[in-house]
Amino acid sequence: MLSALQTPRTAIRPVERRRHYRMKVVLLGRYMLPNRMEYPCQSLDISPGGLHIAAPAKAAPGERVIVYLEHLGRIEGVCVRTTMEGFAMTITATSRKREKFTAQLTWLANREELGLPEDRRHERVVPRNPRAVLALDDGAEHVVRIIDISLSGAAFSTDLDLPMGTPVKIGSTLARIVRRFDGGFAAEFRFPLSADRLDENLEL
Repeated sequence: MLSALQTPRTAIRPVERRRHYRMKVVLLGRYMLPNRMEYPCQSLDISPGGLHIAAPAKAAPGERVIVYLEHLGRIEGVCVRTTMEGFAMTITATSRKREKFTAQLTWLANREELGLPEDRRHERVVPRNPRAVLALDDGAEHVVRIIDISLSGAAFSTDLDLPMGTPVKIGSTLARIVRRFDGGFAAEFRFPLSADRLDENLEL
């Protein structure tokens, strides 16, 4: 998991004139700029219509940005301004998706602590079809059995010998090996899955 970015404190904040109330929800993730460069990020506050993130590389106002945040998945929008910590962006979504996004935000903002097992609606899912193809950088492909899947990764069984940090592709999902256990490995997805994709019928 990416480490939280260190963000400086600001003594004075502008008067809030936003249409949507922003919730102080801190989540880790990654984002991609129009030049297709990817960077780690951390959300500072989120509303159904906008997002403020701490980011090492700032988007320019008017640029399209794609963000992947843990628990929320893919978010698309346009940068509206830069800040001392990073930048703020609008969120582009259908009304239906925005309603679901608002419910997720409310749930996250009201939790006493992120990541409590009893609070994870989809902590782990066992796929109905556990067969998957694991592809390595050299082009080699191997059939593995998926044990379970979460928004951030998957565990699978195999006889392969894979070093920690090995980049892999599970089906069409990019990941890397982060843990070994008896009979298999755990891989972390390059980007968290969207919560609306995670069910027992998922094909990676």
